[in-house]
Amino acid sequence: QVRLAESGGGLVQTGGSLRLSCAASENRVSIYIRAWFRQAPGKEREMVALITSGGITRYADFVKGRFTISQDTAENTMWLQMDRLEPEDTAIYFCAMSSFSLEKYDYWGQGTQVTVSS
Repeated sequence: QVRLAESGGGLVQTGGSLRLSCAASENRVSIYIRAWFRQAPGKEREMVALITSGGITRYADFVKGRFTISQDTAENTMWLQMDRLEPEDTAIYFCAMSSFSLEKYDYWGQGTQVTVSS
């Protein structure tokens, strides 16, 4: 069973930056999609960004131009660089990985809290 562990969350002021990391417990499993999701209090979980094994990226409209997703496929690690953070970005951020599909993610991290103060 692959386990994912996020790190890098914290408290930052509006306009600041954070870099989230997600490391998998093993790199032998084949991964097709790596993604970041977030869930704010009282809201549903939403996709923030994803990257395919080939390096194609997709971003939610609310983070375009501010967040950048990247990966190291050999180490099965991914990052989310978050710049120009806004209070609306406050949420728990989860990393997820899928072996086959955009619709179903096989592995999830426990989440890391990101809080942006105004």
